[in-house]
Amino acid sequence: MGVLDIVPAGVLTGDNVRKLFQYAKDNKAINVTSSSTANAVLEAARDVKSPIILQVSQGGSAYFAGKGLANDKQQASIAGAVAAAHHIRTVAKAYGVPVVLHSDHCAHKLLPWFDGMLEADEAYFKEHQEPLFSSHMLDLSEESKEDNIATCVKYFKRMASIGLWLEMEIGITGGEEDGVDNTGVDNASLYTQPEDIYDVHDALSKISPNFSIAAAFGNVHGVYKPGNVKLQPDLLGKHQGFASQKLGGKEEKPLYLVFHGGSGSTKRIDGHHWFRIDGHHWLRIIDPPGFVRVANKSLTLFS
Repeated sequence: MGVLDIVPAGVLTGDNVRKLFQYAKDNKAINVTSSSTANAVLEAARDVKSPIILQVSQGGSAYFAGKGLANDKQQASIAGAVAAAHHIRTVAKAYGVPVVLHSDHCAHKLLPWFDGMLEADEAYFKEHQEPLFSSHMLDLSEESKEDNIATCVKYFKRMASIGLWLEMEIGITGGEEDGVDNTGVDNASLYTQPEDIYDVHDALSKISPNFSIAAAFGNVHGVYKPGNVKLQPDLLGKHQGFASQKLGGKEEKPLYLVFHGGSGSTKRIDGHHWFRIDGHHWLRIIDPPGFVRVANKSLTLFS
C-alpha cells in the first residue's frame, strides 16, 4: 500500500495529517523562502515519490513577502506566510505528492505573526471547510512550563476546531534562530524530562490527538564544531516509555516527537545513524531515516 492510498496529493489538513504521520514517521521538513525554493522541494519530493513537509519561518516569511515591506507589527511575516501558503496550495496537487504545510518556531514575542496566520486559516476555513495551513508551531520553551502549556492549550482549542495540527516545544533548542538567541542558556534546559513531556501530552490530548512535541535532548540551531553538542538520544525512548506506561501500555510509542537543529556528532552514536550536511548541499539518503524534522542551516537526520 502506497502513501497515496492513505492520503491524497496536495496540502493535507485535519486527520489526514495524522494519517500521514502514522504511515510514515520519517518525515522531513524543509524551510522555504520563495516560490522557487518551494517548487524545487516539491520537484524533488515528486521525483523520489515522497511526502514532504514545507515550512515557513518568521524571517523566511518576511523574505517571501519582500524586503520592501515594514515588519514592525509582523505584517510582512504574516503577508509572506499567507502568500507562501496560497502558492504551495496552488501547485502542490500538480506535483502529485502529499504536502504538510507548516509554520516554524514562534516564540512569545512573535505571537502577532501566529495570530495573523491563524486568522488567515479561519478565513480560509469559512470558504473551503479546511484551514489554509496544515499545522503551526508554538515555541514557548523560554516561558515557564505552566505558561507554555496554558498558552498552547488556549491556541490549540481554537486550532482543533478547524482541523489544524499543533507542534509545541518544551525544553530549549540551543543556538540562535529568527532573533531568538539561546546560545547562553543553562545547559540543563537543553534536556527535556519525560515527566514534562507527559504533562504536555495529558493537557493537549484532551483537546485533540493532532499534535506533536519538540523535545530537547541537547540539539541546537546554528553552526558548531563536532563534540560541542552533547546529545542524549536515549531520552527520546524514555519519553515514549514513560508516556506508554502512564497510558496503560496500549501503545508502545504514543508520542509524535520532533527533532530540531543538528548535532555535529559522528556518523554513529548509541546505535543511531547520524548524517550532518551543510544547508547549501544536497544529501541523498540511502539508509531510511527515522522520524526527522529539519530546520535552519544545519541538518541532521537520524534513525
